[in-house]
Amino acid sequence: MVVEELARRWNLSDWTKRREARIALAREQQAVLVEPLAYMNASGPPALGIATFYKVPPPRILAVVDDLDLPFGRLRLRAAGSSGGHNGLNSLIEVFGTGFPRLRIGIGRDRESGDAIRHVLGAFSDDELAALPALLERCIEGITLWLRGDMKTALNRVNAPLAKRNEGEEPKDG
Repeated sequence: MVVEELARRWNLSDWTKRREARIALAREQQAVLVEPLAYMNASGPPALGIATFYKVPPPRILAVVDDLDLPFGRLRLRAAGSSGGHNGLNSLIEVFGTGFPRLRIGIGRDRESGDAIRHVLGAFSDDELAALPALLERCIEGITLWLRGDMKTALNRVNAPLAKRNEGEEPKDG
């Protein structure tokens, strides 16, 4: 959803298929948007193929993933690190190592059924739908700052709890 919103804002509509992924070139932003077509836990090899083709080193790759282990709407941007148990990040770490940034977007768990697949692929609740515009905006803002090379500000903006950002307080490093 975040990658598609970036493509929409950047007026990118020419998606092509290459190496088990959909890609869109954002020349003005000096970025390549990539949506692996493989299963999430096998997303590393297609990402490696694209990164190799475009000669993008791991520190210039920003993985954007949904995360069941974060509450809905919580964002966690990191410059590098572990997978935190996320299978998609595990796959990326297998091919790139741990030295790439990642933006984890909390979707929470379905506490009633416990069915992760149904939850990940299911529809948003009314409350979640209402929160999506602000959530997408924070993601886009963080990605834009990161692309400009301002990781510190991106970390502060993205990782701050939404309530603090709305009150106008300066967020702490996260």
